[in-house]
Amino acid sequence: MRVLLVGVALVALSVATPVATPRPADPAQATTATAPPSDAEMERFLHDAKVIKTKSIGTGVTGSLRATLTDGTLTHDAQIQSIDEKKTQFEAAGASEFNFQDSWKFNVAAYRVDRLIGLQMVPVTVSRAWKSQPSAFTWWIDDVMMDEGKRLKDKLQPPDTDLWNEQMQMVRVFDQLIYNVDRNMGNLLIGKTWRVWAIDHTRAFRTQNTLKAAANVTRCDRQVIEGLKQLNKEGLKKSIGEFVTDYQINGLLARRDKIVEILEKAGPSGVFDRHAY
Repeated sequence: MRVLLVGVALVALSVATPVATPRPADPAQATTATAPPSDAEMERFLHDAKVIKTKSIGTGVTGSLRATLTDGTLTHDAQIQSIDEKKTQFEAAGASEFNFQDSWKFNVAAYRVDRLIGLQMVPVTVSRAWKSQPSAFTWWIDDVMMDEGKRLKDKLQPPDTDLWNEQMQMVRVFDQLIYNVDRNMGNLLIGKTWRVWAIDHTRAFRTQNTLKAAANVTRCDRQVIEGLKQLNKEGLKKSIGEFVTDYQINGLLARRDKIVEILEKAGPSGVFDRHAY
């Protein structure tokens, strides 16, 4: 799902103004409204269900697959990513990154950190071997109307701008927390209720102690801020230690401190109680 676009993050995460009515979802993409499985149920399914077919997603640079899985009762799709690449220096669009890493492991770590802080914007992801390669299996989001790139291209505005802006502000905070260097318009998915899903975090979890773009931290959900404050090294090592190094955990905690400091300095204007989806 990754589109290698450098310098579009601020556009993709732009807040909205209430000027237009959203385009109806494509009826061909409609799904029957049923209660979704719990995170634990999705994890078990992704880990244990049989893969019955796969196909290339066809976009991006990580060789992602769309797989159909079944456990005999439920049939559902998943994204499989197996990339695990390291380079001393990486060049893209005239920018350099040292100690570059692009890894499926960070998709699992991003999901777990998301749940630790109560964000609920990263789809369920588990670690599982695919064709003898360690990989990330991510629950496929079915009700996607479009990605952020298409929304901007079609000049569509969400029906609830407050909810939209809250989601964008929380994505910004999350990207600063995990030091995501590749947020782009193709990896923000928009569901039929205008719920935003943040996917593809294989280029995150850098060791930097500073924020990549401190100005992007402006507001955040009250419960997520409390979740950020609860993060500690022992808990993170238990949750994501098999996927990231101690240096990466230390960097995340240092960035957490800076994020919390910014939000607390902002006072009441930096905090909101999230609207329901």
